[in-house]
Amino acid sequence: MPTTLTHDERLTKIARLRRFPDELERLVKHLSEAELYTAFIPGEWSVAQNVHHLPDSHMNAYVRTRLILTADNPPLVGYNQAAWAELEDYKLPIEPSLQLLRNLHIRWCTLFDSLISSDFARTGLHSEKGEVNLDDILVTYDNHCDAHIEQITRTLAAKNS
Repeated sequence: MPTTLTHDERLTKIARLRRFPDELERLVKHLSEAELYTAFIPGEWSVAQNVHHLPDSHMNAYVRTRLILTADNPPLVGYNQAAWAELEDYKLPIEPSLQLLRNLHIRWCTLFDSLISSDFARTGLHSEKGEVNLDDILVTYDNHCDAHIEQITRTLAAKNS
């Protein structure tokens, strides 16, 4: 069953998306190569993999947002995030991903700001989650921001263990 947020809840979640690129950059910008690219927790991603993952994931959500707004119950395809994290571009410096995330969030939040209440009820059919609406996307990616800040913080704390 798709989520229904209040107007104020939507504004809070959009504001979180708007702040996230700055928060992420403050957390990772000063890190050394070793801190960025070492997986300090076995079986978990390095800080750099987390940073590169974020624009990938949020781009998928941005495209899903646009699909939901422009088609009736469009298919929304999941992807193998772990496999993406092993591709060569995840070895790049983090700056292009930070810039991509920042610019993506400007567009995504501008789009969300332009919507009316009924737009948030529009749905798509996700290959892994079933029917989702734009409120679901807001909830998911508000939580996604928090989860990756926590994961990066945990990873950095583990380097001293």
